[in-house]
Amino acid sequence: MCRPLPLLPALAAVLLLTACGSEHAGTQNGGVGASGSTPRTQVTEPAVDGVRITSVTIPSASASPSTSGGGPVKVERLPTGLAADSGISAAYEVTNSGTEELTYTVLFDFTTSAGEVMSNERVTVRSVGAGRTVRGTVRPGMLAPGASPVTMVKVGEVTKVPADEAPTEAGVCPPSGIRVSADDGDAAMGLRVVGLVLENCGDRDYTVDGYPQVSLLDEDHEPIGGVKIFKGSGGISTVTGFDDPPRPVTLKPGERASAGLMWRNTTGSGTAVDVPYVRVRAKSDAAPVMVTPHLDLGTTGKLGVSPWRSTPE
Repeated sequence: MCRPLPLLPALAAVLLLTACGSEHAGTQNGGVGASGSTPRTQVTEPAVDGVRITSVTIPSASASPSTSGGGPVKVERLPTGLAADSGISAAYEVTNSGTEELTYTVLFDFTTSAGEVMSNERVTVRSVGAGRTVRGTVRPGMLAPGASPVTMVKVGEVTKVPADEAPTEAGVCPPSGIRVSADDGDAAMGLRVVGLVLENCGDRDYTVDGYPQVSLLDEDHEPIGGVKIFKGSGGISTVTGFDDPPRPVTLKPGERASAGLMWRNTTGSGTAVDVPYVRVRAKSDAAPVMVTPHLDLGTTGKLGVSPWRSTPE
């Protein structure tokens, strides 16, 4: 969903090796076992949508991880105010049990024993083939001075999209020459707005005229019914630009355009609708890109879409 508080920036994991049925993802923030004397303790926890923490590395010989009936991995007696190079890390594996190649984005939470998140790290593992397992490591970012001890590491959230529809990582331009992404959104008094960004990363001009085409999808990437998609605000609220008439926008290489999705999360009678995935086409003949804004539409049954407009430099 569009979160009132933005998440920390996404941190990508780079695939390094390919083996028969098993691969390795890159190391996050320096990796596990940076010090040969730091023990890595194996743990057994249930997978969350194909993602499982397999071991925890602890920076103190007196500390050891423990687990509790299907809960997160616990790391006891860790010191307070640990920096990013403290040595805490979690090894994980991503297993694709489906039939198509997928790109996973995983939020790892480093928390206190009471569940308070001291650091969360978002890792993208790209192009995990059907039936394959990819392994990697993740470490917490810099913790604030005086932060409570980190005692638990858990998988907080998993999203997965078809690999050929995944937004490209920063600095990588897809064959189409057009990069589509979604921002973290904004929320105020129940009103939600998520921005869509269209970037011409190719070497020729690109023109859009009108509105991005969007399809709402559930956890299985199947269409969600019962929601009316409006060109413009649809009366949801008065937001600058949403009801402007569409006009052609030509992007030269390096230029951007933006559009927006708007809704309210009001919940009344009926069943609330949550939309984890949105398939976006910049225009009718453009390649689809699947973004994960997590739209919490409540029971309103309405989503407004603004036209593309040029983004000032």
